Amino acid sequence: MAVLHYAVSERKVEDAVYNQTIPAGDGWTYTLEPGQVLRIVDLEGNQAADTLFYDADNPSDHYSAVNTIQRQGNVYLSTGSVLLAESGKELVKIVADTCGRHDTLGGACSAQSNTVRYSHDTLPMHNCRDTFMLQLSKYGNRFTKRDLAPNVNFFMNVPVTPEGGLTFEDGVSAPGYYVEMQAVNRTLVLISNCPQLNNPCNAYNPTPIQLLIWDN
Repeated sequence: MAVLHYAVSERKVEDAVYNQTIPAGDGWTYTLEPGQVLRIVDLEGNQAADTLFYDADNPSDHYSAVNTIQRQGNVYLSTGSVLLAESGKELVKIVADTCGRHDTLGGACSAQSNTVRYSHDTLPMHNCRDTFMLQLSKYGNRFTKRDLAPNVNFFMNVPVTPEGGLTFEDGVSAPGYYVEMQAVNRTLVLISNCPQLNNPCNAYNPTPIQLLIWDN
């Protein structure tokens, strides 16, 4: 069992320069400037926020789960974790976390993975990979499918078994829990607020998340 690293933020909602609620199934992109802080709030509990990060000045340099895990010596993310790009560049650092542990191994749901995990009739269901691509299409030809890397699943509980496998379990989050990260360099953040209806971790009920940004 990984050690949970809880840390409460002193930032106040009323001081945020950005405040938006993202319904389940919707996507979001935003470029954080160095020093800006993003808070993702799990409004109703156990909702997965699938998230990718890119060097905003070199979008081909995306978040690397391998580099991040190797740097911190832990497969779970929490307070103090620095998220790295493929180049090794620091993108964001988690500075507060009331959930305590986040997944960086389970990946995002797709039409194909839904059929493998659940059943073939889930093929047409909306999924995070589609949301990612819809959001990236706003940037014209800057991104392709090749730019979708293994992502972070904030608030998702994916334990590693003693045999080295992964299991998708009930979440460790609750209503109002949040994770807060500060941009080290200019970072494009891409979020799919997961629409997954087949996984019991969210009680088969995808819910909204809240996004807050402070200038420091």
